[in-house]
Amino acid sequence: MGNSFGHLFRITTWGESHGGGGGVIIDGCPPNLAITTEEIQVELDRRRPGQSRITTQRQEADRVEILSGLFEGKTLGTPISMLVWNKDVRAKDYEEMRTKYRPSHADYTYQAKYGIRNWQGGGRASARETIGRVAAGAVARKILREACGTEILAYVKQVHKIAVDINPDTVTQKQVEANIVRCPHPETAERMIERIKQARAEGDSLGGIVEAVARSVPVGLGQPVFDKLEADLGKALLSLPACKGFEVGSGFAGAEMTGSTHNDPFYSNGKRVRTRTNYSGGIQGGISNGEDILLRVVFKPTATILKEQETVDVQGNPTTLKGRGRHDPCVLPRAVPMVEAMVALVLCDHYLRYRAQCGEPTPDL
Repeated sequence: MGNSFGHLFRITTWGESHGGGGGVIIDGCPPNLAITTEEIQVELDRRRPGQSRITTQRQEADRVEILSGLFEGKTLGTPISMLVWNKDVRAKDYEEMRTKYRPSHADYTYQAKYGIRNWQGGGRASARETIGRVAAGAVARKILREACGTEILAYVKQVHKIAVDINPDTVTQKQVEANIVRCPHPETAERMIERIKQARAEGDSLGGIVEAVARSVPVGLGQPVFDKLEADLGKALLSLPACKGFEVGSGFAGAEMTGSTHNDPFYSNGKRVRTRTNYSGGIQGGISNGEDILLRVVFKPTATILKEQETVDVQGNPTTLKGRGRHDPCVLPRAVPMVEAMVALVLCDHYLRYRAQCGEPTPDL
């Protein structure tokens, strides 16, 4: 199975939704990076369940334990192993799923491929697997911040049919974290919250869009032709549970533009080459150009809903199934730190690859 990601900064996640716990092993982290458990915990707290009235009510503190790779507060350059124990496990909620396939879940495809599956919460297919990604992403962010001054920020742009345009140049983390839906526009956030609460009351779920911006990204990250920066970002983000779409820069809107309007004119600010517009989303030819990287990720509605649906059992006989257990009526608020983590992992890996091949990249000026 594809449980590892990255080249020089490489992670392997492990664990199941209702197993003993989950975590990550990071291989390739440079030595002498000062990092604390508290810095990693901040990101896990943003991802954890039970944090608000519009997320799953599973109660997990998700306290991280660092088992290896650190000494006297600094990385050793050896593998870093991190663990989070599962505490609030209710496998009995999934007993009916032992013999029935949940619509739009990975139950059938895992069974068809491997001949066995963990029916307790979906096992590895559960979003609980992202604990390891977010923990590793916190380390990657620290590397990027210290080496390049890079800042990565994601926020909810759309829930169902409620959408808002956010200025990626000025949005702050304080604005994003000011409400439980993580939309930096207060009035729109309230509408989103009410719509999610309505869907939960109806036993239904909603999807939406997370937008992310990476600022102060050095020029030169990306490895054409097959490891283009946007290609690796796309793979990283599309690997997230419930993710069904990815675009960078103008994305699909570019189909309705002409070359004369879509092209980003160059100019020099006296220190380096800049572009007057950013329809490329900070990436040209698969390589970062020093402008902000702007991308969007589409998440489908949560597959588990509290409505009776048609399905089949493991013998292929028609039956029905009504979801039970504790699930997010909308994954978007908790997906924000997951998106940030995957962007950080890709940029960190490409930063280290650039440094290995070309030396230190030119800082953003």
